[in-house]
Amino acid sequence: MASNPSDAVRPIVPCTLILGTGGTIAGNAGSAHDNVGYRSAERTAQELVAAVPGLQGLPLEAVQLFQTDSKDITHAHWWQLREALRHALARPDVGGVVVTHGTDTLEETAYWLHRTLHADKPVVLTAAMRPATSLQADGPQNLLDAVTLARQAGACGVLAVLAGRVHAGHELRKVRAYRVDAFSSADEGPLALLEEGQVRQLRAWPAPADALAVLDDMAEPAQWPWVEVVHSHGGASGRAVEALLSAGVDGLVVAATGNGTVHQSLLAALRLAEQRGVPVLRATRCVLGGLVDDGAWPPAVRALTPAQARVELVCRLLGSAGPAQWR
Repeated sequence: MASNPSDAVRPIVPCTLILGTGGTIAGNAGSAHDNVGYRSAERTAQELVAAVPGLQGLPLEAVQLFQTDSKDITHAHWWQLREALRHALARPDVGGVVVTHGTDTLEETAYWLHRTLHADKPVVLTAAMRPATSLQADGPQNLLDAVTLARQAGACGVLAVLAGRVHAGHELRKVRAYRVDAFSSADEGPLALLEEGQVRQLRAWPAPADALAVLDDMAEPAQWPWVEVVHSHGGASGRAVEALLSAGVDGLVVAATGNGTVHQSLLAALRLAEQRGVPVLRATRCVLGGLVDDGAWPPAVRALTPAQARVELVCRLLGSAGPAQWR
């Protein structure tokens, strides 16, 4: 039977790929009233999609990439997620990707992907503050909003959507431990709002970042540089830094007080780290807003949280002429 000539020119309807990684959004509790004593990362991406009526009939593909509580995220997880996204974005039939994730380390994963992934299509992270069994479950709406954003014409870059607000991945930060509106873009404000299924854009979409090409030929993530965060606080000393140096740490981030100030005892130990060839970055421990760089040492990362600054230093070390096993 002759084929219909129109079949050869029929346009491909882009699908949205949903990658499940676990988190509270996939959590279960024994009671619908229990919002804290739940078991994280139990429902699959397919189950999450099936629970949202507004997603039925849309061109979707759901894949469970891994299943973990995001507090336990590892470099290997980040590597696996980046590779899955690289392959997904190269597929002509994929218009955008949604990643379901836990909230605890969402800002770190979002920043990692921003730094290492060239996202010329939307990569939308979403999560939930309430388990799927909760009377107050926020996961279904967040997932619906994430798919809506992933299908939005012109959207690109690493994004996150939670509680109706769209954030740039590199600006995202968790600012509350319990409330549903737990995330912020700090001083910059949200990129867009989701209102009754419509995207109201407030700022330009982030330009796709240049991917860290050195990662394409990277070795096992277990061999990546070891970077830790130390905190400045009243009564601080340099003993933690000295112990880390003795153990072979490769880089340090100091979560500084206020606008980047560091206790004098801790600062002396960080100077010793620099003298031994261990790079140090400085971020503020203040939850909202970054620091205004005063030019002092250690070098400051203005708008990043300490956890994101740790990711930044890992990326810098991976991209530098460091030990051979980092390449």
